[in-house]
Formats: sequence, structure tokens, C-alpha cells
Amino acid sequence: MITDGGTAQGSVNVVRRIGETIRRPSGPWTPVVRSLLEHLADVGFTAAPRFLGIDSEGREILSLLRGEVALRPWPAVLRGEDGIRSIATWLRDYHAAVAGFTPPADAVWRVPGQTWTAGQIVRHGDLGPWNSVWRGADLVGFIDWDFAEPGSTWDDLAQLALYLAPLRGDEHARAAGLAEPTDPRGRLESLCDAYGCEPVAVLNAVEALQRREADRIATLGAQGLEPWNSFARRGDLEKMTAELAWLADNKRQLVRDNAKLA
Repeated sequence: MITDGGTAQGSVNVVRRIGETIRRPSGPWTPVVRSLLEHLADVGFTAAPRFLGIDSEGREILSLLRGEVALRPWPAVLRGEDGIRSIATWLRDYHAAVAGFTPPADAVWRVPGQTWTAGQIVRHGDLGPWNSVWRGADLVGFIDWDFAEPGSTWDDLAQLALYLAPLRGDEHARAAGLAEPTDPRGRLESLCDAYGCEPVAVLNAVEALQRREADRIATLGAQGLEPWNSFARRGDLEKMTAELAWLADNKRQLVRDNAKLA
């Protein structure tokens, strides 16, 4: 956990802890993130930071979630089934909490060109283990909501499956510290069983999400917009192409009902 007064560097932002708060850079997306987090607090969803205001330097003030983020190699709980089930349960509870949220009509999202329509939810947008906070074997919640955007429950599920199974190849599983031989099918089934969905539907959603994300990086990166320009320059498009190829080669071994695969 960040020490009081210390900073933490992610791939996009630098944040600072001051007391029991986290200070984050603000942007045009801050008002809708504030509305979302205030809604979650109002409905009793405590597994996300509370939005506390803007400080004298123009930074967002968020409540500190006490615990450790799951950097690689992952903590033992996340390398096992219990951690996957905890995250799936968190996501199911989040989807129930966010179902009643309607973004402001003038909402500006961090990803340009996004509009919310009835029937959508606001998804987290960056559901990787690096944004999960743990206290021992207990999941405290998820942080870093600045990429929240309109989407579907399947988008969130797909993102979790991609990173947690993982559905990206053995290299990523080894980096996470998973024992070999790795079992992405079993981990995917645990995620889906705890959430209450079918693995085949999640697999189809993973492929669709990855293609949209690759197109986003290519399009926004070419326009020089950050952080997508940096993502493109560090080779994310090439990595995503390799991950999609791995998924195409392996998806029939990842589910029991191949007939429903896209």
C-alpha cells in the first residue's frame, strides 16, 4: 500500500496518498466519474472509492481503499479459485448497484465519442488485477475508475476473463505466477459459475472486446491522443494481435459447448 505522502505510478497516472485519501489527476471526465461513485455510495456499494471532492491543486480526492493491489506475480488468493470467485461476486454486485445509474446528459467520458443509451450500464473500463485491492485473502474493491464508460455487462465480464483466466497465452500465466500446466478453462469456468453466466458467451465477448480495443488504440493513437498514442508506441497493437491469434487457436478447448462459439 502507498505510504502516507507517497506516490504510485501506473501506466497512465501518478497518484499521491495524503492521509486516508488518494489524489488523482482530474479531467473533463471527472464529473461523470464523480456522479457514478456518488451513486454507488448512495446505494450502499462500498467496494469502490468514495469521491470526496477536488483539492486546491485541481486533483480528485478519493477515499483510500486500504490493502495491496494485485501486481504480478499475483498474490496467492488470486492464483487460486477463491480469488476469481471473489472478483466475480464483486462484479455481480457492482452490476446490481450500477443498474439504476443514469449518467448526466452532458457526460464527457475519458474515451472520446462515447454516448450512453438506455439499456446500457457504465462499465469500469479497466478491470485488470492491477486495479483490485486485497487485504489478505479478502477483496476490498476496485480502484481507478477514470476509464468508466457506457457498455454492457458482457464487456466487464470479457475484460475480467481476458486477464484472470488468462485468455492471452502461457506467457501471461507464467508472469502471474500460475502453476503449470495452467488451466485457463478451469479458471474461466470458476469466474462464470460465481457470476452466473455461460463461458461460451464470455469467450465470444472477449474476442469482440479485444477487436474494439485494438481499433480504438489504432484510431485514437493515430490522432496523437493520450494514452492511446503511448499504448500504440509501446506495441500494444502487436500484443493484442498475438492474443487474438492465441484465442482463435485455443477457444474450442476452453468451453464444453463449441457449437455456440462465434
